[in-house]
Amino acid sequence: MRVLFTVPPLAGHVNPTVAVGAELAARGHDVAWTGPAPALGALLPARARILPSGEGTDTGADGPGTGAGTAYTALHERWRDLRGVAALRFLWEEALVPLARAMVPGVTLAVREFEPDVLVADQQALAGPLVARRLGVPWATSASTSAELTRPFADFPKVGEWVDGQIGGLLAEFGDRAGAGGGWDPRFSDRLVLVFSTPDLLGSAQDFPPHYAFVGPALGARPAAPGFPWQRLDPARRRVLVSLGTLNQEAGARFYREVLGAAGRLAAHTQLVLAAPASLVGDAPGHVLHQERVPQLDLLPHLDAVVCHGGHNTVCEALAHGLPLVVAPIRDDQPIVARQVVEAGAGVRVRFGRTRADELRDALTAVLDEPGPRRAARRIQASFAAAGGGAAAADRLEKLI
Repeated sequence: MRVLFTVPPLAGHVNPTVAVGAELAARGHDVAWTGPAPALGALLPARARILPSGEGTDTGADGPGTGAGTAYTALHERWRDLRGVAALRFLWEEALVPLARAMVPGVTLAVREFEPDVLVADQQALAGPLVARRLGVPWATSASTSAELTRPFADFPKVGEWVDGQIGGLLAEFGDRAGAGGGWDPRFSDRLVLVFSTPDLLGSAQDFPPHYAFVGPALGARPAAPGFPWQRLDPARRRVLVSLGTLNQEAGARFYREVLGAAGRLAAHTQLVLAAPASLVGDAPGHVLHQERVPQLDLLPHLDAVVCHGGHNTVCEALAHGLPLVVAPIRDDQPIVARQVVEAGAGVRVRFGRTRADELRDALTAVLDEPGPRRAARRIQASFAAAGGGAAAADRLEKLI
């Protein structure tokens, strides 16, 4: 079988496909990826086959405007300060729709060159389903965040209609006038939707059709991070990772100051591992292990809890290791994911823009000292393990052909 992954140049969206691709390759199948090649080259294994598409978008591995060029630099500076509906409008108008337009020609060439038996399209790589439908290639959805599965606009129907309009307008540009709301939606395949979560975290009461496969997180190898000072992990203290992911670090200056304040109050029994730009942290005290980047998957087995922004990737990786969370959502799907964590009992939510050191200390004390969050995290961990991850996703893809 030949499988083509169509992905945006974003780590949280590429990472699940790495694990699924590795499983398929181990079974003898041919796999390839298409998307902006410079960014994908930094996110995929060294020998991964990359067929370029969307090269002119300057949307790098860390988000709009962080690629090699400068066309989107101003947009990135705007994006990091946006919240709520303004952030959603930016996401569609300035990122997803332009990326889809730019990727369509390259994805078309990739399909014709690679001749896939099935195309696996990330929900934010809309060019994949558009091309697959036009060329008659079976396609599946890679749902790298579960937020859109929970009817996020049920209470805001006008917002949902606006998103449908953005999708419908894009598809109409390429000659398909039966877009979202009119027969098909490129975010959701009608043959297979791979959901990298489980109902234990999703918490949704809605019924999903059988082609929605809840496979749990697919954890695969990552490009090597710079050397990590493992010897500085203190075995006598509980260890907590603090990370805002790769997209949101620049918005974290105030948050990092409060983290350092909380670290001082917890220093006697808790060590914080802070992943953040040095320019925003300054001189961290000795009891805080500060690194610009950390090998997150390798580090998680050595931790007791995680503080993060509610990104789906980080949340699921933490819960896959049975770690309770303190979540400080910023924008996009993060408030929805944070709500899932809290409603599942696996963590505490704090206000990203307003939280203070004492509030962070209390939240961390709650997830570290109270048994409930850890018990819930381990329940979700068990559901993830039972779901099968990359192997289960590969099983479902094999059954498409």
